Amino acid sequence: MHFHRPAGERGMFDHGWLKTAHTFSFGEYHDPRFMGFRALRVINEDVVAPDEGFPMHPHKNMEILTYIIEGALEHRDSMGSGSVIRPGDMQYMSAASGVFHSEFNPSKENPVHLLQIWILPDQNGGDSLYAEHHFPTEERLNRLCPVASPDGRDGSLKVRQNTILYASILKKGMQVEHVADANRFYWLQLAKGSLEVNGLILEAGDGLALWEESQLKILGKGDSEFILFDLP
Repeated sequence: MHFHRPAGERGMFDHGWLKTAHTFSFGEYHDPRFMGFRALRVINEDVVAPDEGFPMHPHKNMEILTYIIEGALEHRDSMGSGSVIRPGDMQYMSAASGVFHSEFNPSKENPVHLLQIWILPDQNGGDSLYAEHHFPTEERLNRLCPVASPDGRDGSLKVRQNTILYASILKKGMQVEHVADANRFYWLQLAKGSLEVNGLILEAGDGLALWEESQLKILGKGDSEFILFDLP
């Protein structure tokens, strides 16, 4: 079974310094039909203007991941972490009992294009954590590369939820397959390009929920980049 979430039906906002599209309810966008999908609570596709960003603000009891599509993003937080992440980088912050952080575009010329992801933790509280990892293009090219998981498998970031995230850069005409568990749920978010997934056509910005499936067949209709969530 499946549900297709077209890019143009997301909550879209242009704040000048920030252009954002909310797959699920977030901030001033509220739709009771789209409050998340299983443990996946937020997917925001953001384009932040040069020398702009999100000032220091708090979070609590949320697993927050940031995936850079283009450009660079500078992170600082109340744990003392600070770095600049770029394409191929996945950033992880477990807000747990509470943390403050800021995210800015350090470039004076180029925007930064990213996916901000929130996942509900398997339990509240605990110590806040920060980590990041670079996944080179060759690790993601024409394959499903684990970038986050509950056990840190294959060099992925360890998250506090029984959820696995895969990232892929799929060339036109190439196909990847994923053996699905009929008791689990899947969400594919397409960042760039176009795909055919189990016979369904997706364009950039589209999301697709799948469940009660035995296999996912993902074909590149054009050069594409996407994230696949394997959820409890």
